[in-house]
Amino acid sequence: MTKLAIYDMDRTITVRGTYTPFLFHMVFARAPWRLVFLPLLPFGFIGYGLKLVSRKGLKTYNQRLLLGSKPNVAKLEPHIERYADKVMRANSYAKAIAQLEADRAEGRKLVLATASYELYVNAIAKRLGIDDVIATRLKIDERGQVLPEIIGENCYDEAKLDRIKSFLDEQGLARESVHIRAYSDHVSDAPMLDFADEAIATTPTPKLRALAKRRGWKIIDWD
Repeated sequence: MTKLAIYDMDRTITVRGTYTPFLFHMVFARAPWRLVFLPLLPFGFIGYGLKLVSRKGLKTYNQRLLLGSKPNVAKLEPHIERYADKVMRANSYAKAIAQLEADRAEGRKLVLATASYELYVNAIAKRLGIDDVIATRLKIDERGQVLPEIIGENCYDEAKLDRIKSFLDEQGLARESVHIRAYSDHVSDAPMLDFADEAIATTPTPKLRALAKRRGWKIIDWD
């Protein structure tokens, strides 16, 4: 039987979220003048709060303002590498990384499943020794320009589970031939945790902690 350990990333392996800090890292590293757009950011959150804008739309709105509409991926890469180093140095749970190593030693294939952008998640995954990444994908055109356009769905909630199922199919793995251990801090990952053979709530939000207690899922606090 193939054994997988599937980890959410933000606030599961990392202490804090990575998406907004990534955008600000890129602003200060590449184009500080984009700070002039800061007054426009609340409008996206207002639209999201009023359900006029989806989570997917909010992410690409913020991306357009702070990263730009068509930055070249090759020019972004050095800044992405430095950002990944920063995440490992100052925004990761030591106990989560130790658990990754324990799962690896147990013979589990490590998978990172996150709503964060694959654009920078791959660099973090490489530092963690993660085998495979399932993340929100951005369109990159034929000229290597990163567009403010998400391919498919934001890798979140049910959409994340759909991506995990697609990953199993791509790997030629039948569900009944795989043992899945899944880790997350947030209730939005309930579909993934339900799908797993072994669900672990890590430093969970109050809603996930309550759900984990009802479902009998293991609870671990990394901090």
